[in-house]
Amino acid sequence: MKFIIKHETKGRIRVHMAQKTMTCRQADTLLYYLTKASCVTKAKVYDRTGDAVIFYSGDRKEVLALLKKFNCENTEVPSEVLENSGRELNEAYKEKLIGKVLLRYAGKLFVPAPLRAIYISLKSIKYLYKGVRCLCKRKIEVPVLDATAIAVSVLRNDVDTASSVMFLLGIGELLEEWTHKKSVDDLARTMSLNVSKVWLLREDQEILVPVSKVKAGDQVVIHMGNVIPFDGIVTEGEAMVNQASLTGESVPVRKVRENAVYAGTVVEEGELTITVKQAGGSSRFEKIVTMIEESEKLKSALESKAEHLADRLVPYMLGGTALTYLVTRNVTKALSVLMVDFSCALKLAMPISVLSAIREASTYRITVKGGKYLEAVAEADTIVFDKTGTLTKAKPTVMEVISFNEQDPDELLRIAACMEEHFPHSMANAVVNAAKEKKLSHEEMHSKVEYAVAHGISTTIEGKKAIIGSYHFVFEDEKCRIPEGMEEKFENLPPEYSRLYLAIEGSLAAVICIADPLREEAPDALRMLREAGISKIVMMTGDSEQTAASIAAKVGVDEYYSEVLPQDKARFVEQEKAKGKKVIMVGDGINDSPALSAADAGIAISDGAELAREIADITIGAEELYQIAVLKRLGDSLMKRIHKNYRVIVGFNSALIFLGVGGILQPTASALLHNTSTLAISLKSMQNLLPR
Repeated sequence: MKFIIKHETKGRIRVHMAQKTMTCRQADTLLYYLTKASCVTKAKVYDRTGDAVIFYSGDRKEVLALLKKFNCENTEVPSEVLENSGRELNEAYKEKLIGKVLLRYAGKLFVPAPLRAIYISLKSIKYLYKGVRCLCKRKIEVPVLDATAIAVSVLRNDVDTASSVMFLLGIGELLEEWTHKKSVDDLARTMSLNVSKVWLLREDQEILVPVSKVKAGDQVVIHMGNVIPFDGIVTEGEAMVNQASLTGESVPVRKVRENAVYAGTVVEEGELTITVKQAGGSSRFEKIVTMIEESEKLKSALESKAEHLADRLVPYMLGGTALTYLVTRNVTKALSVLMVDFSCALKLAMPISVLSAIREASTYRITVKGGKYLEAVAEADTIVFDKTGTLTKAKPTVMEVISFNEQDPDELLRIAACMEEHFPHSMANAVVNAAKEKKLSHEEMHSKVEYAVAHGISTTIEGKKAIIGSYHFVFEDEKCRIPEGMEEKFENLPPEYSRLYLAIEGSLAAVICIADPLREEAPDALRMLREAGISKIVMMTGDSEQTAASIAAKVGVDEYYSEVLPQDKARFVEQEKAKGKKVIMVGDGINDSPALSAADAGIAISDGAELAREIADITIGAEELYQIAVLKRLGDSLMKRIHKNYRVIVGFNSALIFLGVGGILQPTASALLHNTSTLAISLKSMQNLLPR
């Protein structure tokens, strides 16, 4: 596409595309196209002017070539990106706001006073009805204040004041609706556009494909521990499905043939084949929006406190109005009290602060499911880390496959990869990747795979029982034996590696040695957490004492525990909470799920098991542990902002009341300043908490 360079500095360029304006759809397509390019670090597209601002790294020529290649019609964009864009939402509310202002002033200029008085009286009925309905429910809340102020003005024949109050209330409602909806939609988009891969069933074979390739009517296989990515109908299998993300009910539900399943739920036990009902992302998006808007359990304690305080203040405002009139016998001064209420700002600014903080977290590749968890992170004093994939690198590497049954190591690796590919975990991924690098084809060669959480995998290959997993699972639970004459070889295995044990027909077949190096940033990240107020850092792992001690010494934790089971991690978390501690749990595997659920805030690594990510309250990117320190800073900054907002709202609105009672401010001026301050605080609350 043709374009004109309007301005540029090093690493930043502003261009005008060769068209006067863009539709919202075209602007979103260009933005998606730019942000997906590796050379672009950030981009903004302005649909009204047809301009794009591009921040880039590397060669300028690469960016120019990218723009030249752009063609709106030929650019493939996931449907959910376009369907759930916030651009059209902003345009719609902008038009509503302009229309309301134009209608107001056109009425004052061109409509005769008697007709305007009739129109305003009729319009006031809506507010009076809301106030009466609120009283009928035995509640004295904000609608009662609004209705009283408007009714008094109309009865005094002060039509201009009543009109101004209703206009300001209308503008306030519109802006409140827009700021809240924008915050919710921004958050929902970050949570709903996580594209992953699924197992597609074709001609009795499972093929791993991107979610974007799946269409309505396709059959998808969901293995244990995985998230169901689409709404659908079960065609085969039986499973226990955790629907907490949609219903809030933590008890899993049994799903069998012909049952409906829903996007975002998790298969805890069993396996399902489903026929996809809707492949697009809109249903998932809508469910997340509903979850954010309706789920009281996700609200922080400070949010709930602000809302309850706002409602409790209304009777005092009415009492203050009556008292002002009784003392001064001045209706105007009494109305000035009615024009101001603390509720609007408290009820709007607090949730927007939280939603904005969650949206900001998403820019650091941190997904937070509710303000409650940011508050828990801010208050936390204890953090528990799983070792593998968290303190150690997310991509362990197979260093050696040692054969114990005289089979070729590559053949044993092929068998191990075939078993491990169904269960996403960093150790399993290491085996699958090693087979892929050696170009070892591992087609389905086994019967039904059974997975024992935190232990290993069991199946049948060519009529022989095969298991793979930890030492505890293979030798203690399954009672497998070391082949005769191989005891010395087993005793002299390299001590520096983590190990997976593969056994066939009760006899050890191979030991897979996996290098699981410490993340370079781990010691610094833990130091930053201590500086931020975390007093106790614990590491727990299923690995041997020798491996655990080595990693613990390098990373600098306060305590470590080795050879632990999932229930041990969860029990430790519960014990710490019973001592009055606020606990964060960080993990990436299915075996970490009980502890993630038990913690005040459970943090999952994005490359880990989908069950862990779905159960966790927070998910961080897999790149580095510094994100946990960033999360802690975000939580602390959010709590400071909420406390500051509270002080500003109470102080400013109290000043307006005193100025009104003193006769310095008229009711319309009080209402204008009150609504303006509410909007200003809300917009301020939408700003980032941390400097970029």
